[in-house]
Amino acid sequence: MVRRHQRETVARHAPLPTRSALSSFLRFLGIGLAVVVVSAIAVGAFVVVDLFNRVNDGAVTLEDAPEVEPPTIDAYPGEFSMLILGTDECGEVSTSLLGKRCSEADGSVLNDVNLLVHVSAEPRNVTVVSFPRDLMLETPECTRPDGSVVSATRKTQINAIYQRAGLSCVAKTITDLTDIPIPFAAKIGFDGVMEVTDAIGGVDVCIGGDGIRDAQTGIDWPAGMRTVSGVEALQFIRTRHGVGDGSDLARISNQQQYMSRLVRKIMSDEVLTDPGKVIGLANTIADNIEPSDELGNPIRLAQLALSIKNVPFSEFAFLQYPVFEDPDDSNRRVPDWDAAATIWDALRAGQSLQLTGDVTNNGGVELVEPAPDTAVPPTTEAPTTEAPATEAPDVRATLSPNISGQTADQETCANGKQD
Repeated sequence: MVRRHQRETVARHAPLPTRSALSSFLRFLGIGLAVVVVSAIAVGAFVVVDLFNRVNDGAVTLEDAPEVEPPTIDAYPGEFSMLILGTDECGEVSTSLLGKRCSEADGSVLNDVNLLVHVSAEPRNVTVVSFPRDLMLETPECTRPDGSVVSATRKTQINAIYQRAGLSCVAKTITDLTDIPIPFAAKIGFDGVMEVTDAIGGVDVCIGGDGIRDAQTGIDWPAGMRTVSGVEALQFIRTRHGVGDGSDLARISNQQQYMSRLVRKIMSDEVLTDPGKVIGLANTIADNIEPSDELGNPIRLAQLALSIKNVPFSEFAFLQYPVFEDPDDSNRRVPDWDAAATIWDALRAGQSLQLTGDVTNNGGVELVEPAPDTAVPPTTEAPTTEAPATEAPDVRATLSPNISGQTADQETCANGKQD
């Protein structure tokens, strides 16, 4: 695995609990770039050249990744998967805002957020699986960015794999776990999450319960809707003690609320029809990601974006990887293999998903029931002798009840508490 360039960041691993779905943004990183690429026809080829150089800067080769066809400005022709990592690295912006939380870094870089994004072939659906940071996994032999080799392990915490061997090793481990090929991957740090939310004008999130008070992340917010951007977006997706039972699993549920609302914001006319926001988003992404080789090309990003631009919100599913308590350590988690198999079987078959579990297993969010329909009922029509038209059955794969999650058309609120 070869890394051609290393950006300067400061790893932060101090008392603060881990940091969160930073990388959720990357699910739609191609949307902004797609529009910019198309716009370049009118603006000039230098736009694409500049983006290519910046996105490709620091690109990483994924070991044993499947081969893909060269990109074209057209939707990706079939299914694909992308791994997105969020790391606890502080850049210049986050260091200035978070102070000692960044300056007390011990040099480690933890991939606390690990998202597998799968997009099916036509008819499209999108599944995002979040892997808990405390998940214990076997890891394969991996080649580090400097060419050295690390041995396989029987049991390693998932959020330590990036530190051991880089982005490629995390992708290789997740492929071994899921048997889902991963041709694309990207990593983003603290600065990226703040700057991307700024670029789109913030994300509206819902805070329920008693509001969120979490001294660990500096939050003291009342219940209600709140637009978060910059450092507030980072605080919201990092908070653990302020939601549910205070666990990382509760935090993942809250992050899924954030991702769902992020999807609706980025795919709205408010963003995609605003050239300033689109170009700002594209520039921000180009400056803040470490992509794999196949992702470090604006044309490829455009191709992936075109594949998902018409997917209905009901076909975006955000799932938490199912786990059990580790019998060797109650603070760690191990895979629920049988439940997880229902996800991977469905993805390989290209099926839409039927969630049967709760939106959270650890109280991180609460489902907001839609308001009652107050519309006037339609008048009764005269009976007809014609047989009603029949629609094709909606064949969905039923997931295990141990898999919590939500779809993008569901409304949830953080189940806030006072820490």
